[in-house]
Amino acid sequence: MEKYIEKAKVLVEALPYIKKFNGNIVVVKYGGSAMIDETIKTSVIQDIVLMKLVGLKPVIVHGGGKEISHMLGKIGKESKFINGLRVTDNETVEIAEMVLSGKVNKDIVQLIQNHDINAVGISGKDAKTLKVSKKEDEGYDYGFVGEIKRVNTDLINTLIENDFIPVIAPIGTDDKGDTYNINADYAASSIAGALEAEKLIFLTDVEGILKDVNDSSSLISNINVKDVPKLINEEIISGGMIPKAECCASGIQKGVKSVHILDGRVEHSLLLEIFTKSGVGTMFSN
Repeated sequence: MEKYIEKAKVLVEALPYIKKFNGNIVVVKYGGSAMIDETIKTSVIQDIVLMKLVGLKPVIVHGGGKEISHMLGKIGKESKFINGLRVTDNETVEIAEMVLSGKVNKDIVQLIQNHDINAVGISGKDAKTLKVSKKEDEGYDYGFVGEIKRVNTDLINTLIENDFIPVIAPIGTDDKGDTYNINADYAASSIAGALEAEKLIFLTDVEGILKDVNDSSSLISNINVKDVPKLINEEIISGGMIPKAECCASGIQKGVKSVHILDGRVEHSLLLEIFTKSGVGTMFSN
């Protein structure tokens, strides 16, 4: 009997959060091990389906870097990165679009629809959703890597209003119609801001922001975005976490209410973060 009582308590704890977030948009950036490990993949999709069923409006923006690298390897092409961004020539951008807009995108759509929930896969090229320019960094040429200039939310909102979960591949076009690969974190931040989402959630392969990277108990649960530069200077936020944290801060500046970094390797981390008091990751807010 005790175990059933505990389950009931969990549901009761979730109730005020379900009420609070009902009808609100939650953007999930889906990537990392959560896209590879079958158990975690199942958990993430279940969480997103449950979010939809209790009245939230989930939008998925996904990565797929490992799949792109795997496909490039099949044709004997080496993956090259500068500052964590994939150097993308003509051949690579074709492969990236094929993998992201094709296989990865449609696999996620099918996993959702296996639960009898409608989903539609699109890329930033559809309805001119993501308009970009070539990313320019002094001294670096990334090739066809795009920097988002405009987000057209018309198609995304149409899908949401008609009870679909949008699943978005981070591929966009410039004003000449050339195709560009877009870092999925930046894409998710821009899309969430344009949608004025209640939450933006990054599923990653880390617990969140740690005071001590060697001590998982040093998790920082809440960060005010104004403190991000200070934490970077103190090297509490360092390495690959710097662009992730900057995306979180950018999301808040663009109008997202709160942004979260979660460990996507933890089963049901989405539900734990949204529907419990303590949460499991790091939340950025004003």
